[in-house]
Amino acid sequence: MRVRPVTTIAPAGLVDIATRVERRVDSLLSAEIERWTQVDPSLDEPLSSLRNLVLAGGKRLRPAFCHWAFVGAGGDPDDPIVVDAGGALELLHTFALIHDDVMDGSDTRRGLDAVHVAFEAAHTMAEWRGEARRFGEGVAILVGDLAFVYADVLLSDAPRVAIDVFNELRLEVNIGQYLDLAGTVRGDVSSATARRISWYKSGKYTVERPLHLGAALAGRFEELAGSLSAFGLPLGEAFQLRDDLLGALGEEAVLGKPVGDDLREGKPTALVALARERAEGAAAKLLTDRLGRPDLSDEELCAIQGVLVDTGAAAEMELRIGRLVDESLEALTRSALTETAQAHLVELAWFVAGRNH
Repeated sequence: MRVRPVTTIAPAGLVDIATRVERRVDSLLSAEIERWTQVDPSLDEPLSSLRNLVLAGGKRLRPAFCHWAFVGAGGDPDDPIVVDAGGALELLHTFALIHDDVMDGSDTRRGLDAVHVAFEAAHTMAEWRGEARRFGEGVAILVGDLAFVYADVLLSDAPRVAIDVFNELRLEVNIGQYLDLAGTVRGDVSSATARRISWYKSGKYTVERPLHLGAALAGRFEELAGSLSAFGLPLGEAFQLRDDLLGALGEEAVLGKPVGDDLREGKPTALVALARERAEGAAAKLLTDRLGRPDLSDEELCAIQGVLVDTGAAAEMELRIGRLVDESLEALTRSALTETAQAHLVELAWFVAGRNH
């Protein structure tokens, strides 16, 4: 196994791409705010909430993977089409986050009130008619839908093969979201279910498909798809395992969202699946009786977090992340991407493995 220089600091190549993508999305949404507020000034509220959420943070991993696959396949790094594609990926991600917060009942996102929470509060404060919760959730669904449409706007000039890849990505993330919802309510926390969800809800959507999109934009999808999958799939799984660890055991101030919500909801993660397999006695009873309970107390949450650590499940996830990154990087050396692109993808892989948010 390689000595892993894991890091919580975003590599310079990621920061530069993120800046360009943020400017593009800001330009698009600012123009749309100006356009639609001339129809009705109140339309500033949903459109600005979308713009503010996109610009409030985010790692911009998907645009970075897309960019370096594009450049590694021979694309011009200054071509605006790859910036537009990065913006489309970020807007699609924002759509998923907004809808995810509604489905999970999450209160915050990126240090801000979740969109549905903000509009519910506005309804309550203004003493409008109807149910505040339904209004907040309804607006959030529409704001998410706007993000979904604006992603299409940014990709409107992309070649057909790239649009096909993007459509497949969108189907997969929605399929993964359903599997996550169904697995949660059924209490299905088997390792097989957790892995399937991690592939479709996050792994493929975060790494593999953005890589494919970059290659498709450069006109080399058929040639490079297999080697990019060999790199992207294990790294995407490592990304999700890190996400599971952070969601259960991370620092709320760093994440910008509550820690432990996945445990209160009983999300079917690989971390929980392994802890269930290993727990005995009182620890096993605690997981059976209280995991996935919305009324889980802070003390019970701490106790469950202790089980995740004491059973060795958290440590095993760290080992799995390391093995998956090793597998990913080995595959990268066999790809036909340029050396420069490979070097940047290696940096991204270490960041995915070691990030703390």
